[in-house]
Amino acid sequence: MKYVISGTNRPGSRSLQLAKIVQELYRETGEEIGLIDLCDLDYADSTGKYGDSVPPKMKAAIELIQASEGIIVVVPEYNGSYPGVLKYFIDHWKYPDTFEFRPFCLVGLGGRFGGLRPVEHLQGVFGFRNAFIYPERVFLFDAWSNLKNGILLDGKTLDLLKLQVRGFQSFTKALVDAKLDASSRRKPI
Repeated sequence: MKYVISGTNRPGSRSLQLAKIVQELYRETGEEIGLIDLCDLDYADSTGKYGDSVPPKMKAAIELIQASEGIIVVVPEYNGSYPGVLKYFIDHWKYPDTFEFRPFCLVGLGGRFGGLRPVEHLQGVFGFRNAFIYPERVFLFDAWSNLKNGILLDGKTLDLLKLQVRGFQSFTKALVDAKLDASSRRKPI
């Protein structure tokens, strides 16, 4: 199963609204994907020692990612990068299990640049950890005007998301068929 991550813990965020739209676009193709909302994770119990003491809800979310066939990250721009809570979540992921050979797909949202910076920063993190990054990124510009009450008003972005969904499905299938995906690479030969 694939999962979409809403990349902020801001309650009622546009990231969550867009993540739900992405989830629905997959559903329309006949594929159910899960949703990981960073608002649902617990952070207060963490000791700050990454990986040593992972709060239960965060651990459960990480296990979903480790078992996934692909991850879609919907990420807003915060101060020229991605939200600190997403970085904190990622820093708890186990390497190589969570990253290596796992396909990632990226959707950015923001103002003038549509979340370009956080997407590029995540590409650097995931690339460094040997993940497969699907090259067709989607950016929602002027998110405040183009996404209202869970409705994407920008038809061009919606069309790009639909293309991304079909492309990422083909990408993940090709990796599985070639036994290059994370699950296949971990099985003994």
